[in-house]
Amino acid sequence: MGEYSHDPVFQNFIAEAKTHGVVWTLANGEDLLVVESVDFEDTDVMPFWSNQQAALVHCSDEWSDYKPEAIPLDVFCEGWLQEMYDDGVLIGTNWDESLNGPEVEPREILEALALVQ
Repeated sequence: MGEYSHDPVFQNFIAEAKTHGVVWTLANGEDLLVVESVDFEDTDVMPFWSNQQAALVHCSDEWSDYKPEAIPLDVFCEGWLQEMYDDGVLIGTNWDESLNGPEVEPREILEALALVQ
């Protein structure tokens, strides 16, 4: 497992996503929220949350036009994570109101979801 395997925020994201079978992103029509990484230069991060309420917190100010959108876990794993891996995009997991939270490689999320039954 990667460096985030013991991070409580990451663990919660994985556990909740497995329980509910969905993850949440923020969408404004066809546009999905992508931000620049805090930790890595010239890297994009796409934030996801494991529950709608946590995602909804961010739909204000500059993101007031965005709305939480559910993505079934199987679609997320089989399509999205592979595409983001190919594009070099990191995943933000369950960021808090201040946008603090782990920035994780798509492969790590895939491994964690596969391991947590």
